[in-house]
Amino acid sequence: MSVPVPFGQYVPGSSPVHGLEARVKIGVTAVFTVALFAMETWMGLAGAAIAVVAVVAVSSVPPRLVLRGIRPIAWLMVFTVLANALTWGGTGVRWHAGPLGVSEEGLMRGVFFAVRIVILVAGTSLVTLTTSPVDLTDALSRLMWPLSVMGFPADDAAMMLTIALRFIPTTAEEAERIVIAQTARGARFDLGGPVRRARAWVPVLVPLFVRLFRRADDLAIAMESRCYTGVGRTHLRVSSLRPVDWMVLVAGVALAIGGGMYL
Repeated sequence: MSVPVPFGQYVPGSSPVHGLEARVKIGVTAVFTVALFAMETWMGLAGAAIAVVAVVAVSSVPPRLVLRGIRPIAWLMVFTVLANALTWGGTGVRWHAGPLGVSEEGLMRGVFFAVRIVILVAGTSLVTLTTSPVDLTDALSRLMWPLSVMGFPADDAAMMLTIALRFIPTTAEEAERIVIAQTARGARFDLGGPVRRARAWVPVLVPLFVRLFRRADDLAIAMESRCYTGVGRTHLRVSSLRPVDWMVLVAGVALAIGGGMYL
């Protein structure tokens, strides 16, 4: 039986997206994020969604792994819709519940923002899904190299960011296992008011943090035993930008800027 891959964890593959240089993927994703928040029309979001779907298809990453990242932010999308739709009196109110009403314009605006968040999460998750932790660390270190001239520990910062990204799917997996174990023992997380539900999560959070601290301690011991210092690191394989990387970088940045400016 195959073990499901947690959201955000690297999925090995030989697709063209996997073969791109990590700095190209990070750069295009950063510009795509800025352009996505600059888009103000549904046509722009539709174009961004089509681009993400196309990249997912080319990367051969199972869509279910990309969509798994949407579940944890479901509450954020609901809050975004409600925060924009609910209004206290005013004009343009379609549904009323006493003085509280739902504005049709606010509802459409909230849905627009929620769809934008979904596209953002799906698009940015492709970086970690198609890039190994080693390549991601090297790319972040190279991108932050100019800061090292001013004394900034670029290598250490890149390593910390990579470890943090790597711990996100690990934490989610650990939490899911603990929830299943607590549910098998009769725990209920969907009963009572907010206070009772918050207390029900205490038996989950305590062992989760204990396991995370143990894992972090084991990782620190492993790095110290291998004499890791973060200074003067060497690389087994030094990556460089190929012509195809430059083509993808220029095309991706140009399309993202064009979409952000005109859509």
